[in-house]
Amino acid sequence: MVISDLLDTIRLLFVSEKKPFLRLKSILGFYPHNLDLYRLALMHKSVAYHEFDKAKNAAATKHKMRMEKREQENKRLTEELRSITYINNERLEFLGDAMLGAIVADILYKHYGRKQEGFLTNLRSKIVCRKSLNKLAVELGLDKLIKHTGAVTTGHNSFMSGNAFEAFIGAIYLDRGFSYCYRFLEEVVFKRYINIEEEAKKEENFKSILIEWCQKHQYKVAFSQKESRDGKSHNAPMFHSSVLIEGIPCGTGDGYSKKESDQNAAKQALQRIKRDKDLQNGLKSVRKKQTPAQEEDKQQD
Repeated sequence: MVISDLLDTIRLLFVSEKKPFLRLKSILGFYPHNLDLYRLALMHKSVAYHEFDKAKNAAATKHKMRMEKREQENKRLTEELRSITYINNERLEFLGDAMLGAIVADILYKHYGRKQEGFLTNLRSKIVCRKSLNKLAVELGLDKLIKHTGAVTTGHNSFMSGNAFEAFIGAIYLDRGFSYCYRFLEEVVFKRYINIEEEAKKEENFKSILIEWCQKHQYKVAFSQKESRDGKSHNAPMFHSSVLIEGIPCGTGDGYSKKESDQNAAKQALQRIKRDKDLQNGLKSVRKKQTPAQEEDKQQD
């Protein structure tokens, strides 16, 4: 990699636009090759929709446009929307999410030689959760480089910086390969911004987070537990928890205590709420069917 870095330094002498390369180099610790990948990683989908709206509005303001010509223009703009909506960082976010999970797992596996799967899985979840990734993006300065339009503080957009961080990882992988992706995470992210031992000590109260979310959106949430015996140890009771939101099963979890099983069930529910479109639509349907009296009962509860 030393020779490669030296060649990149020499190559930079012949680049006309040096500033973007140097800015990314200060973040990455090495020179990027394909700037377009990083630009795409830092492009929120709102930019694409904004550009489409500008084009559509410009077409609409043309005076004395014939009906036939207007229909043709609308067809063209519809096709343009289909292509332009792909010009954002969501595909890179998908790729980066997979690369991030794999590399963090490898780093933790090597760091903890004797810890079991459950511990490693929980620790990885803490490190790659959206709250942590948002924080990392800000510390790296990526949040200032993201191109976006409109409000970015609600819904999916509240994780815009964390999503861009994942897309950034995807861009590194496509630009420089797995070894540089690993190098960035290990030598920059973990050495400067993540203390593994401190992260391991943190406790995420998923049940509390879920209950707060349900209260915010005025959903009823209920936990139930069943006790069973672990076949490997007759003295160790196991608990199985289920969580229902508005009567819809949203998550399950197991543990050696009711608290642990509830936490695991709440964690699964939060993950499904974020990613499962069918569940999201199901909860919205319940909301629409509720009468004003039911809404009032919830607020009193």
